[in-house]
Amino acid sequence: MNKTIVIGTGPAGLTAAIYLARANLEPLVIEGTQPGGQLTTTTEVENFPGFPDGILGTELMDNMRKQAERFGARFKTGRVTEVDLHNRPFTLHLEGGETLQAESVIISTGATAKLLNIPHEHENIGRGVSTCATCDGFFFRGKKIIVVGGGDSAMEEAHFLTKFASEVRVVHRRGQLKASQIMQDRARHNDKIVWGLNRTPLEIIADDKGVTGLKTLNNETGAEEIFEADGIFVAIGHHPNTEFLGGQLLTDEQGYLIVTPGKSTTSIPGVFACGDVQDPHYRQAITSAGSGAIAALDAERFLEEHPVADLLNV
Repeated sequence: MNKTIVIGTGPAGLTAAIYLARANLEPLVIEGTQPGGQLTTTTEVENFPGFPDGILGTELMDNMRKQAERFGARFKTGRVTEVDLHNRPFTLHLEGGETLQAESVIISTGATAKLLNIPHEHENIGRGVSTCATCDGFFFRGKKIIVVGGGDSAMEEAHFLTKFASEVRVVHRRGQLKASQIMQDRARHNDKIVWGLNRTPLEIIADDKGVTGLKTLNNETGAEEIFEADGIFVAIGHHPNTEFLGGQLLTDEQGYLIVTPGKSTTSIPGVFACGDVQDPHYRQAITSAGSGAIAALDAERFLEEHPVADLLNV
């Protein structure tokens, strides 16, 4: 029987594992299909405290894992396909048929950025293609940038990127934006933002150094156009990775897990959530790590107050 199982190994899950292991709870951490989370697709992280010269995303996550292992966290490669949270101890089903049980569960499966799924997009992530303006905008000082999307997130990212870029072009496949009027007005009054509406992205253009532009289809004329750019920020939304939960936990309309304000407790006692899977707003490594610490402390307190032995002796 596991005291705690942590599902996911991004900054949230690994921080939770560090705290749990230091409390002698010997957490079992399920790595999933992308060990280390989204930071493993980032070349350099410059905004994580304690690294004045920056650190590679893969190195940061590897350090976190080693730190958790040092204190006694256990790691298992696998993907959780289904869970039974109706009864405690909870049961987790892994791909391949293995089942695990735990007195408490911490969900830190993150959220996946929606991509355009056009040629040369995936291979240029970290080489000019990004899904996080706050993370990567600093690298594009004085350069031309394209933001793809028409919602509030796209307008927010475009406005933020004007702090660094010489020009930010918003590309959206429709003639009208989906963003709220106040967000549209703010973007339209920003002199650094130019518009590429009614354009459907067709292909990322890149050379051996990285992104050089975006090929689009003009939906009004049918002509193909190439917009030059040093960076392309895809801002068409995120999808929280919660399908395996089977609707057993309360979520918002977007599918993000709802937790008690200021805590990590979900709608089922003994099940906790941290990181991007419960955060539709910030999506930063440092906020994820902080929420992982909260989840571990909440789980530790829960286990002290609700030992499974009490249930088994009823």
